[in-house]
Amino acid sequence: MRDAQGKASACWLTEQEQIAGLFSHHSLSVTRLNFPQAASPLLANLKKEVAHAVASQAENGIALTFALNGEKGVEGSFRLHYGSGGIQISASEERGLLYGWFHLLKLVKTGRLIKGTAIDEAPAMKIRMLNHWDNMDGSIERGYAGLSIFYQDNQFTRDEERITRYARLLASIGINALTLNNVNVHQVETHLITRKYRDDLIWIASIFRAWGISVYLCINYASPIELGGLETADPLDAGVRKWWKASLDDLYRDIPDLGGVVVKADSEHRPGPFTYGRTHADGANMLGEALEEHGGLVFWRCFVYNCLQNWRDRKTDRARAAWDHFAALDGQFLSNVILQIKNGPMDFQVREPVSPLLGAMPNTNQVLELQVTQEYTGQQIDLFWLVPQWKAILSFDTHLASGPSKIKDLTSGRMNSMPYSGVAAVANIGRDDCWTGHVFAQANLYGYGQLLWNPDVNEQDMAREWCHLTFGYHPQVMDTVCHLLLTSGQTYENYTAPLGVGWMVNPHHHYGPNIDGYEYDLWGTYHYADRNGLGVDRTTESGTGFVAQYADENRRYYGTLETCPDELVLFFHFLNYDHRLKNGNTVIQHIYDTHFTGVEQVQDYIDRWQALEGLVSADIYSNVAARLNKQKENATEWRDRINTYFYRKSGIKDNKARQIYK
Repeated sequence: MRDAQGKASACWLTEQEQIAGLFSHHSLSVTRLNFPQAASPLLANLKKEVAHAVASQAENGIALTFALNGEKGVEGSFRLHYGSGGIQISASEERGLLYGWFHLLKLVKTGRLIKGTAIDEAPAMKIRMLNHWDNMDGSIERGYAGLSIFYQDNQFTRDEERITRYARLLASIGINALTLNNVNVHQVETHLITRKYRDDLIWIASIFRAWGISVYLCINYASPIELGGLETADPLDAGVRKWWKASLDDLYRDIPDLGGVVVKADSEHRPGPFTYGRTHADGANMLGEALEEHGGLVFWRCFVYNCLQNWRDRKTDRARAAWDHFAALDGQFLSNVILQIKNGPMDFQVREPVSPLLGAMPNTNQVLELQVTQEYTGQQIDLFWLVPQWKAILSFDTHLASGPSKIKDLTSGRMNSMPYSGVAAVANIGRDDCWTGHVFAQANLYGYGQLLWNPDVNEQDMAREWCHLTFGYHPQVMDTVCHLLLTSGQTYENYTAPLGVGWMVNPHHHYGPNIDGYEYDLWGTYHYADRNGLGVDRTTESGTGFVAQYADENRRYYGTLETCPDELVLFFHFLNYDHRLKNGNTVIQHIYDTHFTGVEQVQDYIDRWQALEGLVSADIYSNVAARLNKQKENATEWRDRINTYFYRKSGIKDNKARQIYK
């Protein structure tokens, strides 16, 4: 999937060298370029990019005008108009001009730019961030697309061509913030805030700056001990506070527009303020104070739970942890501290409810955390388009405010009056030729950016747009690709863990079935299957009480078996195998049916894709075909293990008499 020059895939984006040809193909001849006089790295870069649209040999062409209009507007907003005077893109600040340009490219490529086009666009989310979990040895935690593009052998790769192409891709979907390293900050990466890697950081920040993207560093909370030689990392210790202030001041002297820091503390063996009897507000505010004069932000992750749980303990519930640790701290965080909260109370499962912590802290900055990389959703081998899942999360009504109270209202700043809101997500790219391992996984990255710009975008329209931009327009290709994308999430769910119970994966790497893989482990990820049934009782009456963390409307909805939706029923309730679901099936028959259906659906994907041979490029065809075949193997293993496991537990036969390995 490299181009003729050996460069990595352009994905949905037109190569710079092909922009003039694109315009010419659509009968657009740009002969005059009008550009602001203001000088900045972004505008200089944009002017260089836009110059590719100018047809120097053409006559009687149109003008392409970029203008800073001086109006007050949402950061990144723009106005695009195509009239008798040519094409004009105007914005209140330079990022808007950049986004307007990429919107123009999209309109041209999909044939939607016509004379009279007038568009006003503004991003819904203020913070549109990607978190890279890259390690400096070149590995990527939960990465499924090759090695890091940033690091190799504990050094920066200095691969300017590839990193620039990546920055351009991100700018085209409106991403404006990026972390450069893993939230699990190891020994080498701890030194990123020191002068050891300062020239490299200055260099890479300059690349992303030119595309409107602020860079952030994940930091080691124990740095005062590991780097500063102090005996403590207590956030209330004067020496510790002084050390952080001096270290961050030095960093900002060289990179004054550094976005800030991201912190994973007191989580999965990472150090944090709990060690010293302090709260997460104490720890986050210490860093917030050090960054305040620089305009820097602290993203403090709320993924905090007991990862040494005794499986015999039925009262401790990992799902409760984030709310229990953070909700009471509302209003105690500084204005430049942002809590980063995972979409669900567990860990990026195929199906789990929205975290009750989201929206529960009206006096605290919050961002939603998603995962574009497919840790539990197929690992970019199995197809899973995440956009429908994300839209469902964003549309969830928390009922925690008298006004707008959906997750998209929280992330767009409409729900609360806090200065910062938005979404962050774990990135899914690597050094793979197509960036994402599975070509279709590009659609997750594309869809992530599009949803942050407009969470109400129609998912069918988005699928068709991505397909058109990536493969060109061919009706059969369009229909097939869109069908695969739009049904892929339900297909994957059909052959994996049933009815929202989650997990059942191989420990550590999390690919493939292992029903009891975590059942007697320390991670709090249990399904409690026995001869009678399965599921986790999280009700207030007889269970862990997790459901009480929601607003009353949602507490009643999930806590009452009669109203709890089938797709989440085993997350909230323990059910007998012969319990009849709302879909009319018993729990055990639902398990059998969905797992047989899931394998059949994957075979249907294979058949549909084979019909496209010759209609898409050979390298793309083989990439997808190979992964669909692997998905069939994985789905078959899931089907047979799940069905056999629950037949042996329940002793209840499949009422359709299909083969189950007894």
